[in-house]
Amino acid sequence: MKHSMLDPATLGEIIEMALSDHDSFDAIRNLHGLGPDAVKTLMRQNLKSSSYRAWRRRVRAFSDRREVYK
Repeated sequence: MKHSMLDPATLGEIIEMALSDHDSFDAIRNLHGLGPDAVKTLMRQNLKSSSYRAWRRRVRAFSDRREVYK
């Protein structure tokens, strides 16, 4: 699924899922067909750069602690 083809509601849902500590990249892939790299690109394009960096730090920290996280 191309990012430009996403309607605003779907885009908002994907961003909300990615920001949530309870949804994994696999859940986003199953629901919307976007893999981790596509989600990261989408987040980089739609968040402020400082918000994106904070999100990536949090995702990396969780993945270091829990193998089945994002």
